[in-house]
Amino acid sequence: MRRGKCLKAGRFFPMMRRAASRKTHTLKHICVRRRPGSVTAGVLQAGHLTLICALGRSGIKVIKREGDGASPRGVWPLREAFFRGDRRKIRLPVRLPQRALKETDGWCDAVGDRNYNRYVKHPYPASAERLWRDDWLYDAIIVVGYNDLPRSKGAGSAIFMHLAREEGAGFQATEGCIALRRRDLMRLLPLIGRKTRLRIGV
Repeated sequence: MRRGKCLKAGRFFPMMRRAASRKTHTLKHICVRRRPGSVTAGVLQAGHLTLICALGRSGIKVIKREGDGASPRGVWPLREAFFRGDRRKIRLPVRLPQRALKETDGWCDAVGDRNYNRYVKHPYPASAERLWRDDWLYDAIIVVGYNDLPRSKGAGSAIFMHLAREEGAGFQATEGCIALRRRDLMRLLPLIGRKTRLRIGV
C-alpha cells in the first residue's frame, strides 16, 4: 500500500449540521488496508483520520465473483449516497448526489439480469437486495463504483460503504462492503466528493 500518497491527501444528530456547514476540503484518496493478523478487519486512512472498519468475510481479493464475500481490490470512484429520511431529517454531509431511501428501493444481484449491479425498485422480478432494512446498517450508504462502468456479469454487485455491526471487540464481516461505526462514518463523509477515490488494498 502506498501509505504516503494517502497521508498527503490532505448518531445522525444536530451537531452534524455544524460539521456540514464548515468549509472542508474533500480528499483525493481514501485508503483501506487489511489490519495485520486479520482477514476481515481493516484500517481506513482519510487524511488525518485513521479509522477501523469491517471488510468482506473473505477479505480483499483481486478477482471478485458474485457472492464470494470479498471486498474488491483496486481504486474505485464513489458514485452517490442514500440515507433513511424517516430516521434523519437533514441530508448527509457529503458532496455527492444523494437521495432519501424508499421502501421500494433495491439493488439487483441477479447475474443474468439486464439490470445486474444496478439500482432497481421492488417488487422486482429478479433477485435484488432491499436497501430499506429493519436494522440500521443502511441508514447511510455510499455507493462504490465497482463493476459498473462497464459491468461484467458475475464480477460482483452492491459494493457500498455503510454502517458496521459491532461484534465482540470488533465488527461483523460484510458481504464485500466497507463498514464503519456511525460516528466514524459521519466524520468521514465531509471529506468525500465527486473526485474522491476509494483505494482498497492498494
